[in-house]
Amino acid sequence: MEIKTDYSEIKWQNNGKLKLLIIVGTRPEIIRLAAVINKCRQYFDCILAHTGQNYDYNLNGVFFKDLKLADPEVYMDAVGDDLGATVGNIINCSYKLMSQIKPDAMLILGDTNSCLSAIAAKRLHIPIFHMEAGNRCKDECLPEETNRRIVDIISDVNLAYSEHARRYLADCGLPKERTYVTGSPMAEVLHQNLAEIEASDIHSRLGLEKGKYILLSAHREENIDTEKNFMSLFTAINKMAEKYDMPILYSCHPRSKKRLEASGFKLDKRVIQHEPLGFHDYNCLQMNAFAVVSDSGTLPEESSFFTSVGHPFPAVCIRTSTERPEALDKACFVLAGIDEKSLLQAVDTAVTMNLNGDYGIPVPDYVEENVSTKVVKIIQSYTGVVDKMVWRKF
Repeated sequence: MEIKTDYSEIKWQNNGKLKLLIIVGTRPEIIRLAAVINKCRQYFDCILAHTGQNYDYNLNGVFFKDLKLADPEVYMDAVGDDLGATVGNIINCSYKLMSQIKPDAMLILGDTNSCLSAIAAKRLHIPIFHMEAGNRCKDECLPEETNRRIVDIISDVNLAYSEHARRYLADCGLPKERTYVTGSPMAEVLHQNLAEIEASDIHSRLGLEKGKYILLSAHREENIDTEKNFMSLFTAINKMAEKYDMPILYSCHPRSKKRLEASGFKLDKRVIQHEPLGFHDYNCLQMNAFAVVSDSGTLPEESSFFTSVGHPFPAVCIRTSTERPEALDKACFVLAGIDEKSLLQAVDTAVTMNLNGDYGIPVPDYVEENVSTKVVKIIQSYTGVVDKMVWRKF
């Protein structure tokens, strides 16, 4: 792919509204921002730019369709031959784009490499609004932890999911008057799609019986790229297949598939690799699973939401740290680790507690259904404030 740096064809509607640039690059950003993007398009002159960080259709395109999102106005093709090239391309392409279209403000979410586009916005004195700000797991092995620190510090207005996150931001010395708790945007997205999720026929298509399979997602860099962690986790997964003797449907990302093929690791025959699933299908599988075993950052939020609508499922997180302590506060999931003993114990505990009706309590910040409204009003309120108080534009 050729990196795109000429954006002369990209035009605003010039309808008198605030000109907002939203930048995404991965599946989680697209999902979490879906309701916010649609709300911003309603009230702002909005341009959506995709860095191309996830380049597989099943990790991107299918979600625009499922979530009824208009295609991005800009596609950067910023993926390079290695991490350094990709990060450099993201900053370069973002800088070129912003220099040419001159947005009034920029919105990003999370901790991906695409969020480093904020560096370009900072140098161009464009107000930066950062959702999912303040998340910390205190684990230096996670590349996302570095990105979180960078983006939180340079953002002008930080929008946290919880009071835990707001306290972390305050500990970093960030201005309290430009830090807000909006809650997680996931509940709004899930609620808007709940009918389609419940109506999915994914079980019949895959030949799975509800409650008689384990749903697996394992893709994080620290679990896949680090040899010791990779061997420990997938050995434990094979033992889980042996213990429960039921299908384990593995929603397998391209990076995970390549790693498994390159390593020659033999998965238990009950572990079924499947290309990444669409939003409706995956969530239908989650709410009907015997257990969900995942390293996804959204697992605690999804568990909290489905508990709130009467579909609790045993949620087991295959990590050794979490940036969502508020979900553990409410017992929404079990942190399992990645070794055999810890994983098997965690699955057994989560499943048994669910059968006994010992469910977690939905996190209040994870069941907010007007997050998009909050975000629009904060952006409208603070763009001018940042221009005046931070950049002294007038």
